[in-house]
Amino acid sequence: MNALFFFTESGSTGGLGSLLPMILIVVVMVAMLFFTGRSNKKQEREAQNMRDSLSVGDEITTIGGIIGKVVSIKEETLVLETSHDRTRIRILKTAVSRVDVKAEDAQD
Repeated sequence: MNALFFFTESGSTGGLGSLLPMILIVVVMVAMLFFTGRSNKKQEREAQNMRDSLSVGDEITTIGGIIGKVVSIKEETLVLETSHDRTRIRILKTAVSRVDVKAEDAQD
């Protein structure tokens, strides 16, 4: 009976001791969300800067895998020339995945 009493006394640590693991989990989750959000914002900012710096003559790849040369640029769209047959496609700027060759580099 004495051992049972000892077990129950040592098992209950009080209010703060039982909250400490929960507080630690919440702090770790908040830190993960903070750093994940920062990296996502940084990637979005870099993608927007890349799209804003597009110029006529750049060779690009779209998110759908289409490769072509930029022929004209408007506010939200651009026109790609995709082959030697001069096939032209109008796409949204947000569909640009990456710039393969800048126009300045292609002329050198």
